Amino acid sequence: MLALDGVSFEVERGGCHALIGENGAGKSTLGKILAGVYTPDKGEIYLDGKSVRPATPLAARHLGIAMVHQELAFCPHLTVAENLCLGDLPGRAGWLDRRRMRDQARALLAEIDAPPGC
Repeated sequence: MLALDGVSFEVERGGCHALIGENGAGKSTLGKILAGVYTPDKGEIYLDGKSVRPATPLAARHLGIAMVHQELAFCPHLTVAENLCLGDLPGRAGWLDRRRMRDQARALLAEIDAPPGC
């Protein structure tokens, strides 16, 4: 049985999209293909009219494609700020810039009106 067969959809740049469906429908598989976690056996991904095939999550991020994984405790040993900035940790002279990381996390949380201190 195929995980995904004949999937086709379009999304607008800059939006936030959700895939909703039954267990086993292929939502996670599709998301992981788009985010560069899995390599598809066939098919095409088009971005701005050009075929792309992100081979890694970092390559997908450089294309502007990112995924929020459904696991609630993806990295339970990290802080909220570290989890939010995990794909793009701010650095300075080869060191993690914790102040900038916290500022970025606060800005991300403010975008969704999360209460202070959450």
